[in-house]
Amino acid sequence: MAAVTEAFVGVRKRSGQAIGVLPASAGEPGAPGPGSAPPGYPNPWVEIAIRTHLDARGSRGGDADSRNHLNVLTSDVVVVLPGGEGTASEARLALRYGRPVVAYLARRSDVTGLPDGVPVETRFDRVQAFVRAACRRGTPRDTLTR
Repeated sequence: MAAVTEAFVGVRKRSGQAIGVLPASAGEPGAPGPGSAPPGYPNPWVEIAIRTHLDARGSRGGDADSRNHLNVLTSDVVVVLPGGEGTASEARLALRYGRPVVAYLARRSDVTGLPDGVPVETRFDRVQAFVRAACRRGTPRDTLTR
């Protein structure tokens, strides 16, 4: 996610700020506890850090005590990039919560465990078209507030 944040912050005249929802370091040896992020969090390009008490990540990314729920539920569209177990869990959560989701990958195997319900695009222009179409349609969150 550091590469995505760096690219976003590098856009001139951009709208918005880079937000990072941070996992807690609780449960790790020597960890100071909830509200304290593990080493490497936030990345240097995060402008607003949201600290949480949620320490599950990786293979536990779909558990109730994972920040991944916040990442997915606050997204209008989820774009999956190459990653590990945590990335696959976010893709599963996007499907579960009805968020539009697309993977921008060279191969489906670039995310081990990527659910079959997530379309894979190898071309950036197709990912852009997916995102634009999803934003025009609105998300389930939008329809709940109307």
